[in-house]
Amino acid sequence: MTKTAIWWVRRDMRLKDNPALSASVAAGAVVAVFVLDQRFESLGAAPLWRLEAALKALSRALEELGSRLILRRGDAQEALQAVISETGATEVHWNRLYDPESIAIDTALKAGLRAQGYTAQSHAGHLLHEPMAIKTKTGDYYKVFTPFWRAMQAHEVAPPRPAPGALEGPGVWPASETLAQWRLGAKMQRGAQVVAGHTGAGEAKAWEKLETFLSERAETYAEARDNLALSGTSDLSDNLAYGEISARSIWDSGQKAAASGTGGLEPFLRQIAWRDFAHHLMFHTPHILSDNWRPGWETFPWSEATDTPEVLAWKLGRTGVDFVDAAMRELWVTGKMHNRARMVAASYLTKHMMVHWRVGERWFADQLIDYDPANNAMGWQWVAGSGPDASPYFRIFNPETQLKKFDPDHAYVRRWLAEGQRSPPQTALQYYDAIYLSQGAAPNERRGAPIVGLKEGRERALAAYSAR
Repeated sequence: MTKTAIWWVRRDMRLKDNPALSASVAAGAVVAVFVLDQRFESLGAAPLWRLEAALKALSRALEELGSRLILRRGDAQEALQAVISETGATEVHWNRLYDPESIAIDTALKAGLRAQGYTAQSHAGHLLHEPMAIKTKTGDYYKVFTPFWRAMQAHEVAPPRPAPGALEGPGVWPASETLAQWRLGAKMQRGAQVVAGHTGAGEAKAWEKLETFLSERAETYAEARDNLALSGTSDLSDNLAYGEISARSIWDSGQKAAASGTGGLEPFLRQIAWRDFAHHLMFHTPHILSDNWRPGWETFPWSEATDTPEVLAWKLGRTGVDFVDAAMRELWVTGKMHNRARMVAASYLTKHMMVHWRVGERWFADQLIDYDPANNAMGWQWVAGSGPDASPYFRIFNPETQLKKFDPDHAYVRRWLAEGQRSPPQTALQYYDAIYLSQGAAPNERRGAPIVGLKEGRERALAAYSAR
């Protein structure tokens, strides 16, 4: 008699290079189950909307193989236990995640299922290398990226696994809830339609993006990735966040492209390693998600107020600082933000405005379609100064000088700021369709002076740093 295995779907919404899926296929019939548990329920508006798109794409892909995606809502262990009872499954497989909550849930689930005689197995498929695999010579974890990168290169990346050609289903399919019932995109309100035009969900779209990048933009990536006016990146961040393509597949494709003569790929592959580094830090120092990573920052006089007029102006892209406002409006329209722009917008909030990085981190967690807890927390703490930055000085980004360097012709600013333009581009106008507070915002209004002057803000931040 054919055995039945459950593939517990989480942030691995793909068929290719999916160890948990491969193990399930090897066992026999496969039931793919996604559980909307508290971890997903607590996601912000944009990540939840993007989750729905990922689930729709995975469901279509499974249907093309004659299978289906089963949706359940509630406690993960209870939901999986119910599907086991309904299908007679004897095995459950999933790919590991490394945040504290997932580790605790996985540990309890594995112990509970094994105690009942089931096979319960987690697999490594979320990163290039598991967080515990890369160690210093003394067996410790790495606190700085560059030595982490050097050490990582000495470890071979496992080759990606092929996608199954077919999936056998169970004798009787269990009942499934529907995405329409869940209404995951409801919190996005008017912004959903706007953001939808700037992204592409699903495994097929992820591979299309990767192939386009490798053939058209990889060789100029090192120079183009910081040029705000260009589309010089792979645009894969949201696909990676939901596991629609694996880091190992990207790495493998990049290595093959380099071997075939495509140059300039090391800076791109370093960015995939940065993702591993973020999860490495989250695994070894989980307090990075909510507390200052470095000691000694408890007394820094940040404000944690989230609803002041100044913080609201920053969130809405109405600070009066061109670079910051363009960055925040890009976020409203696309659900993403250029990495250079993220650093500048975050620096202005935490340094010039003296607002706690947690305020910005939570806002990005609500607004980013590529939200990843490890990447988001590490990025914010790196900019704020409380995180893993090897710089020997207190880093404060100057929005004006950064704009001159990375957007000298102001093409990026014009793309996102409608005010002052006789015929603003559609991207700039879409901001007014996306924001939830449209009163007082219009393309023909005049932008005010910066809410915090650059010189004033810099001096205040430096004084606070010296006094901490």
